[in-house]
Amino acid sequence: MVIGSSATAPPSAGTLDTLLRRYKDAGAPLSCEPVAQGLLNRGFRLATTSGRYFLKLYVDSATSDSAVIARQHRATQRLDEVGLPVAPPVPDADGRTVAVVGGRRFALYPWVEGRHREGGELTTADSRRLGALLGLVHTTLAQVQPAPEPGRHASADPELTYALIAALLRRVRARAPRETFDELAEHRLLERRALLERHAHRRPPDAAGPVSGWVHGDFHPLNLLYREDEPVAIVDWDRLGVRPRAEEAVRAAVIFFVQPGGALDLDKIRAYAGAYRRAAGVAEDELAAAVHRVWWERLNDFWMLRWRYVLDDRRTDPLFPASSALVVWWTAAYEAVLEAFTG
Repeated sequence: MVIGSSATAPPSAGTLDTLLRRYKDAGAPLSCEPVAQGLLNRGFRLATTSGRYFLKLYVDSATSDSAVIARQHRATQRLDEVGLPVAPPVPDADGRTVAVVGGRRFALYPWVEGRHREGGELTTADSRRLGALLGLVHTTLAQVQPAPEPGRHASADPELTYALIAALLRRVRARAPRETFDELAEHRLLERRALLERHAHRRPPDAAGPVSGWVHGDFHPLNLLYREDEPVAIVDWDRLGVRPRAEEAVRAAVIFFVQPGGALDLDKIRAYAGAYRRAAGVAEDELAAAVHRVWWERLNDFWMLRWRYVLDDRRTDPLFPASSALVVWWTAAYEAVLEAFTG
């Protein structure tokens, strides 16, 4: 997910010159400016004498392996070939899409004009189109990617969550002077611990078998570009992998359609989920299981507080109020949410 916008120095003029010489007709660099920063890697708006590009710098150790990057690139190339709205990287003169310059890995993409749209901007028809698009992504990935290896995807262990809550509470209470955010964090941690104690018996079984498939891995509003009302590019495939496919559909809906107070727009979710089920060929019981697993995941998840209190990184702070309220609202409205996804 892309969050915040912290300054990152662009590559040097020498690095850009060396990089662009690998490509046919890429031109010479004119300017290179940082764009919104990703949690994994870095991006730049690159203008050259031949046009505009998006330059990606891979810095995260989990996603900067050349073989992993090449696999992501091949997937986007195949999706583009069958007409999905993706923007595959530009191959260099030797056909390679990963360029190593000065020990760092880069990829050059065409610049795509477009804007991001939050769920509040989407109409019911737009929501239906969004669900159909994600369903098409999943079915097409199944066709163009190798068959996934069988595996299991474990559900969160509440005992580990209790320990994490205790550790985070110690950090929150040690803050001086305390801020409004710290007060909210302590309230939500105590509230979540009570919720988890009440619902610990509802821990879902591990996911396995045919529910897993190739997924984008991070499908949300800031990774989808629109031109007017039409999606024109799904971007940021760093988390491409094999996971329970319907869970990606649920996670995406929760991000797109959460409202500032933490409630979900169930009418839009109903339209989105129905279109996804039809496009992906996902049965209601599979989606119902995914809803339960993502709810449980959210109940046990504190990544935003770990960023603030363990990593001392506050980029996710603005997301925390709605995200933490959502868990409480979803637990109370569990059956209504389930019906919206499966009805």
